[in-house]
Amino acid sequence: MESFSLILAIVVITALVFDFTNGFHDTANAMATTISTGALKPKVAVAMSAVLNLVGAFLSVEVANTISKGLVDETGIRPEVIFAALVGAILWNLATWLVGLPSSSSHALMGGLIGATIASAGVGAVHGDVLVTKVLIPAIAAPIVAGLAAMLATRLSYTLGKKADGKAAAKGYRTGQIASAGLVSLAHGTNDAQKTMGIITLALVAGGAVAPDSDPPLWVILSAGLAIALGTYFGGWRIIRTMGKGLTDLEPQQGFAAQTSAATVILASSHLGFSLSTTHSVSGSVMGAGLGRKGGVVRWSTATRMFVAWGLTLPAAALVAALAEYVTGFGNWGTALVAVFLVASSAAIWKISRREIIDHTNVVDVSEEPPGVVTAAIAAVTPPPVGTVTEDLTATISAPVAESAPPATTSV
Repeated sequence: MESFSLILAIVVITALVFDFTNGFHDTANAMATTISTGALKPKVAVAMSAVLNLVGAFLSVEVANTISKGLVDETGIRPEVIFAALVGAILWNLATWLVGLPSSSSHALMGGLIGATIASAGVGAVHGDVLVTKVLIPAIAAPIVAGLAAMLATRLSYTLGKKADGKAAAKGYRTGQIASAGLVSLAHGTNDAQKTMGIITLALVAGGAVAPDSDPPLWVILSAGLAIALGTYFGGWRIIRTMGKGLTDLEPQQGFAAQTSAATVILASSHLGFSLSTTHSVSGSVMGAGLGRKGGVVRWSTATRMFVAWGLTLPAAALVAALAEYVTGFGNWGTALVAVFLVASSAAIWKISRREIIDHTNVVDVSEEPPGVVTAAIAAVTPPPVGTVTEDLTATISAPVAESAPPATTSV
């Protein structure tokens, strides 16, 4: 076992806390569509995802090596820098979870690492080529590729299934959706758990506990896998609701197409060592599947809020991490102050979340999204269809009164 200092132990514990938040923040990536279409019960879905996340953590270390060896210069990085990076990532994860936005835990971690590194060692300590080729380009390409693949797969499934028995086809797609959801969970463990492995390994190198260019030790792989699995089991119900019902309404065919497309993209990127956002991939595939069905829609107001969160993730986490690194520079009391701030902020976010509890009992209960300004304006000036009467139309001219019949005459 490596020799540990107190600060190094704090960093490792904080990294595992981040891994836990990554788990419940990203549960929606694997199981939101499966839950929303009724293929699996909510608690069964998150339990299955947790187990496969743990298994996936042992399949590769390529992404971990990208974080620990490629993104920043290992030399001159202190454990306090890693701690500050994790503070920025954790707080961004919790803030976006509170409002139910599926942002990227991966980019939060990398943004925190970049911000803390720049504050400590300058811009030159960040490897810009790695940042562009293995982080930024995949961030843009992944949702587009996954979305197009899901849209084409959805259209193909509906075309091939026209003559199939409706109930039998739906049952088959639900079965396929469960399998594809398991594949996404496995891919998530392969990609996201490794990011925590990489950050812990980087901290161990910075603290002199392991040699530079070392692969993650076995205990790091095991602890990271367990932390993300535990977080996954707790379930990020707020984000599951947004991903499963807030973006679009999915049928089993669409859910199967979305998850299969996302899993393919994630596994391919893990093999290549790309630090890909599983959130971007799954969100893109869900929107693609929504557009792939005839008459399907995407709720663009929700999607727009999500895109804004994506754009803010790297700079927001970097800014918080840079400020945290500045405070830790004052010594042990500065590090303690940052730790107290992290705990207090996390507790405050948790308390606010209790005002509206979302869990497995109400995760699929979503009210209709109110119309936007443009939709309401168009509805206001559009004439009603021919043959319809609006509810607020009242008669202003009284109906003619029927003339009375002349009195009958009698002859004498």
